[in-house]
Amino acid sequence: MRTILFATALGLSLAACQTPSGGPPPAPSPSPAQAPTGVTPNTFRMPTGSGCAGEVDRFQAVMDNDLQTGHTTKGVHTRVSAEIDTARKSCAAGNDGGAIGQIRATRTKFGYP
Repeated sequence: MRTILFATALGLSLAACQTPSGGPPPAPSPSPAQAPTGVTPNTFRMPTGSGCAGEVDRFQAVMDNDLQTGHTTKGVHTRVSAEIDTARKSCAAGNDGGAIGQIRATRTKFGYP
């Protein structure tokens, strides 16, 4: 009798774990505007490019995304963007090495790998 009760209870508990195959379809993904705070939207694309211009554009994109997702404050974004702009001007003047060095220093200063 105990074995029958145990087998019945086990069967019922296992049956409760299974999901029906004809269930409702999965919910659609939220639009970027509806994405949860702190999550990069699936529309984000890292800028391409080489040399200092690519480095500058990519770091600015990361900072803009961090501001939009709440990973940084407006004040930090403003300070970092000012330093990125300095690197952008060095790059435009033909100082690739100096601009890349400035970007690396800014990343390190603000804790970006």
